[in-house]
Amino acid sequence: MPVRQPLPTQQVDKLDPFLLLHHADIKVPTHVDPAKAGVGPHPHRGFSPVTFIFKGGVHHRDSRGNNSIIYEGGAQWMNAGMGIIHSERPPADIHERGGRQEIIQLWINTPAGHKMDQPSYQPITAHGSPGYKSPDGLVTLKLFSGELLGLKGPVRSYTEVNTATLTMLRTGRISLSLPAHHQVMLYLLDGQITVDTFGLVDGLHLVHFRNDGDGITIEAKEDTRMLLLTGAPLDEEVVNYGPFVMNNQTQILQAMRDYQMGKMGVLIED
Repeated sequence: MPVRQPLPTQQVDKLDPFLLLHHADIKVPTHVDPAKAGVGPHPHRGFSPVTFIFKGGVHHRDSRGNNSIIYEGGAQWMNAGMGIIHSERPPADIHERGGRQEIIQLWINTPAGHKMDQPSYQPITAHGSPGYKSPDGLVTLKLFSGELLGLKGPVRSYTEVNTATLTMLRTGRISLSLPAHHQVMLYLLDGQITVDTFGLVDGLHLVHFRNDGDGITIEAKEDTRMLLLTGAPLDEEVVNYGPFVMNNQTQILQAMRDYQMGKMGVLIED
């Protein structure tokens, strides 16, 4: 699956507690069974892989028995904990829905004290999280985790994070008060905005803000969609190897052994 990777890059390794951001916008091939497309079974340990769905849908299955389809406007929030195997496929009706799949996958680090907790999976539908609409109707925000604009997201997370999607029509403007100690970033899927005290930002770019204020103000120069992320840094050692994110090399070797021994379970897709 071809993806755009604004985090990490050669210039920015990670923005604690955020480890990775992938943006995929693909046409699901009509000659491939959706049950065989997408990403097949693979393991994770020690962090939360989170998928935000902007177009189409994602069919999630995992070795803990979860089996769920979430369509555009929703998200799938999984805490891998001590280890889990999952797959992410297009839903069977993807071609009836236009055949396009646009998603963002975000990796959020888990505090050391919870890396070996039992895994959990939280599906959030398009109507399963609170939203805000500006009085002029030009700005819409949907909150998945944390607290913003007097809203509280439904996700339970071991890491203190605010995650929200923003849809802004041209000339829309919004100011957001944010925790001063949080890392803050915006990823634009398309369009163009201006950020007060900075300037223009084009689509398919990520903006990382300095930790020197208590809020941001943005205005849409073109219709745009964005992912807003803020998080309290964990300030812990990060050692990762492929799908495992731990605190030292010994833990990584143990994760590899546990996976090979089947301790993360088995996923047989029906």
